[in-house]
Amino acid sequence: MNDTNQSAGAPTLSAAVVIERTYRASVEELWALWTTKAGFESWWGPEGFRVDVHALEASVGGALEYDMIADAPEAIAAMKTMGQPLSHGTRGRFAEFLPHKRLRLVHVIDFIPGVEPYEHTIEVAFSAADHHARMVVTVHPHIDQHWTRMSLEGFNSQLTKLDRRFGWADR
Repeated sequence: MNDTNQSAGAPTLSAAVVIERTYRASVEELWALWTTKAGFESWWGPEGFRVDVHALEASVGGALEYDMIADAPEAIAAMKTMGQPLSHGTRGRFAEFLPHKRLRLVHVIDFIPGVEPYEHTIEVAFSAADHHARMVVTVHPHIDQHWTRMSLEGFNSQLTKLDRRFGWADR
């Protein structure tokens, strides 16, 4: 239920970080958030951002294409301060797809100035537990610690949307 990683103490940003949540929801509800256009658009992206999905082919090798858009005043201001565009296209694919059990998303990271595009992986495992659903997310490191930190901050921010929606299950 707490954010955890593979070692004690602060996350080692060169290693994968494991984030666990148990929600008052069904596995099917959580699965749909990752594998349907409406579900993905309802929560993906850190606070202050939204996504518009253009393609979501929920199958092995299936495309995932969307625009990440800053839409809250503070997010817009932050992006402008960093010299980043307010919207950018994102593409990836479902590299693993075991319905209601496990998926692996591979995103192409192509927006870092001066860095050749590379792939970034997020794995998600789902299980039922006493009328609740458990979701274990493994976020793999990026090309450097800065982008890994940014990715983790963004992912933890977007998880707050699910925390509010479903509430955490009793421990």
